[in-house]
Amino acid sequence: MRSINLFAMSTLSASLLVLSGQSFAHEGHHAMSMSEQQTQPAEDIPMDHSQHQKMSAAPQVVEEKQMQPVQLAHSNSDGFDQDHKLDYQFDHKVDHAAHLKEHGGQIYQQTILESKWLRNDDGRGVLKSELETRIGTDENKIFIKVHTDKAESAQAEYDAKLLYSRNVADFWDVQAGLRYRNDPNREIDQDQVDAVLGLHGMAPYFFETDAYVYIGQDRQVSFNLETERDLLLTQKWIVKPYLDINMVLSDDSNYAKKTGLNSAQVGLEIRYEINKKVMPFMDLAYGYNKGVQETARQKSSSSENAWFYGAGLRFKF
Repeated sequence: MRSINLFAMSTLSASLLVLSGQSFAHEGHHAMSMSEQQTQPAEDIPMDHSQHQKMSAAPQVVEEKQMQPVQLAHSNSDGFDQDHKLDYQFDHKVDHAAHLKEHGGQIYQQTILESKWLRNDDGRGVLKSELETRIGTDENKIFIKVHTDKAESAQAEYDAKLLYSRNVADFWDVQAGLRYRNDPNREIDQDQVDAVLGLHGMAPYFFETDAYVYIGQDRQVSFNLETERDLLLTQKWIVKPYLDINMVLSDDSNYAKKTGLNSAQVGLEIRYEINKKVMPFMDLAYGYNKGVQETARQKSSSSENAWFYGAGLRFKF
């Protein structure tokens, strides 16, 4: 009986061991299968790298496009390719044109019209009128100057100048052109044409200066100097001293003048500027006129000195 009980207990123990071993083996196999499923893609499962290659290629294309101008810029020995050269030259021309426009490259125009009536000590009067217009840039300009004198009991004399002006230094232009003169009080040689060469600009101490040499027929050579300066008393009242000198270097014409200082006038103008376009003024001056030499067409005359006074009106636009 005892042996039967031992056999039954042994059989029961063996059965429990067998059942527990199968359960442990199944759990171990299941655990191993889970770990293998987690590690298998890195070792056994093949992957499709096409999408990865596309994603990695996109930044490379962008980077190559970004670097392309730099590579092209260094493709030539001079540092720029042809397209970049054209763009640079165009931008440079545009910047240069804008710079010129802002610093004197623009075309401008100015016209001054002036008329004044002067009388001398003897009560004889003369009406003097001037027109000056200029157009161009700071470097190249065209000047047109017209001057008329109408003395009492005489016909009006006038001259007109057409000048090309070229800037050669700070505040100075060289001018060249022609002057046409008309004197209807003469019997012959009423019309004269002279070549003109001179300087126009600003002398030291702000004196506006015009200096011209005239060369005409019959060995007529003369020199003219005009200089003036504005002195501001107020913003409206302005005083302008001026000097006008004419010299004859040679003259073999029918109405020849004596060589040397032919005429000189020094004066003082006081003007009131209503605005920058309308300016009435008063004028006081002392003048000298040298006589003429005797020719077949005229008698000799002596020199004259006289005071002149009067008033005028100037327009600027």
